[in-house]
Amino acid sequence: MYNGEGRCSVVFISSVYGLVGSVSNVAYAVSKAANIGMTKALAMEFAPKGIRVNCVAPGFVKTPMGEQYAGFLDEAYAERIGAMHPLGWGEPRDISCAIAFLLSDAAKWITGTVLSVDGGFTAQ
Repeated sequence: MYNGEGRCSVVFISSVYGLVGSVSNVAYAVSKAANIGMTKALAMEFAPKGIRVNCVAPGFVKTPMGEQYAGFLDEAYAERIGAMHPLGWGEPRDISCAIAFLLSDAAKWITGTVLSVDGGFTAQ
């Protein structure tokens, strides 16, 4: 809720698949790309009110849901996914620290951006 006083910040969560293509992933990629478009549009709409809107695009992160997904993959494919992250699989804290930064005053001049927190996945 925003009462019109002071500054405010919003951070959406997308995915690296909102930034890059992948096989058999159309619906997921479309939804994550929509988050990115919404971030940019809302950033422009709300900047005059002092509201910053940004987005984090995580790579594969070690979470219970991520481990459940990996359980459906054959071992060779799971290894390929790991290899696509030059810094290895992410931890939940990697994402939460990026979000905390974007919400903080340290990011007071950042709006409409997508921060890839992906261990180098999108650098390739």
